[in-house]
Amino acid sequence: MKARLPKGYNNGGATNMQQIAKQAQKMQEEMDEASTALESKEYSATSGGSAVTVTVTGKMEVKAIDIKPEVVDPEDVEMLADLIIAATNESLRAANDDKAETMEKISGGLNLPGLF
Repeated sequence: MKARLPKGYNNGGATNMQQIAKQAQKMQEEMDEASTALESKEYSATSGGSAVTVTVTGKMEVKAIDIKPEVVDPEDVEMLADLIIAATNESLRAANDDKAETMEKISGGLNLPGLF
């Protein structure tokens, strides 16, 4: 008993691999473009009722820290440090979530380690 292949499937293995390779290359190009666009974006978060605002870039680098003068208390430096940490972590989380969401849209949820 011979198995029948669908019409047009003759030598389809090589053709399909070429199509898959082209699709992967296109997806990689789209991801590279998206990464470049994401790296230029800025993400800000606040803590302490807007007492501290931290802005980071899509490259995960801190760009600016804005501290309202009324929060600066020499007696309680730890609280100021906590506010800075909270705002920084939240802005980094926003940048990371945006990148993950964008890449998932491009890849369609496909997870191929080492490809992207």
